[in-house]
Amino acid sequence: MDLKSRLAASPLIAILRGVRPDEVEAIAAVLIESGITIIEVPLNSPDPFDSIARLARTFGTTALIGAGTVMTGIDVARVADAGGRIIITPHADPAIVTAAKSHNLLAAPGFFTPAEAFALLRAGADALKLFPAEAASPAMLRAIRAVLPPETLILPVGGIAPDTIAPWQKAGAAGFGIGSALYQRGDTPADVAAKAGRFAGVTK
Repeated sequence: MDLKSRLAASPLIAILRGVRPDEVEAIAAVLIESGITIIEVPLNSPDPFDSIARLARTFGTTALIGAGTVMTGIDVARVADAGGRIIITPHADPAIVTAAKSHNLLAAPGFFTPAEAFALLRAGADALKLFPAEAASPAMLRAIRAVLPPETLILPVGGIAPDTIAPWQKAGAAGFGIGSALYQRGDTPADVAAKAGRFAGVTK
């Protein structure tokens, strides 16, 4: 399943910032059970490559597992070695996109301006992460989409909640990165299941 198809099935990307390797599989299991099948482990989490490797081994055939807060080409290589398949960044760095593509990984780098968006697309980005979405708006997204290639997948991240998704979708968002609204450090699988339930019914 390609990224566009996976986002069409469920537009949510779970951001598990702060998750530990000993808990990550149980948390991912409840997310996947709820229909969320794109899971990001930010690299500023404890032992993130261990968590990514565990997720890739256990859920690699049913979920798209990857890393966020990726800052260097070395990090990209380590994610690939761990079995991750998507690289997500908070910033607009075409070199990270190039590194991801050299390892046959998907790349969803961060951007905030049209200039950044076009540079990242030229580098081969598969999707663009609009970050921080709290500082943007659906109107901004609509304006940017008017000049980007129509097939561009844009993913607002930051401050997204169940009741704020619809305006972004109407503006053309293809998916959303969801952090603390799905998982915060210390949450149990039951906590995560309850949070995921609040997003039930969110569709394209």
